[in-house]
Amino acid sequence: MPENTVTVPLAPMEPEDVAAAFAYIRAIHAADIDTACAIADDTGPELHRLLLDVAARVFIPVTAADDHDGEPCAHSFLAAALGRLLLELLCHGVCLGGLPGIADTITRFTENILTEDHGGVADVLRQLEAAGMKQAMEAHRTTA
Repeated sequence: MPENTVTVPLAPMEPEDVAAAFAYIRAIHAADIDTACAIADDTGPELHRLLLDVAARVFIPVTAADDHDGEPCAHSFLAAALGRLLLELLCHGVCLGGLPGIADTITRFTENILTEDHGGVADVLRQLEAAGMKQAMEAHRTTA
């Protein structure tokens, strides 16, 4: 991941990487530990990087609010919401460095920030996966 994702766009992921990362996230969200473990075994240590790539693609576009000369704007609620999310993660003892912690963070971010009334997380995750897959397929098509 680039150091400054505001000025340097993220490179598209490979389609199979998008599929593996979101399969793992969905398995963790469904508390299907057997499937999550199987995906982690199949993907190997690369899954850690893939989940961080997905996290960047989920978090950065949402939190990159425009600068309005320091005045509150429509996106000002994000800082408070992200603070609450971080506090929630810390209260639940989530290890943010491990695979389940990263997947759980993506799921909680989706639930708390990207969905209304904390519903429809699975649908939003499918939409995020579809967007990532579309970007990956378009990038793959242009490099083939």
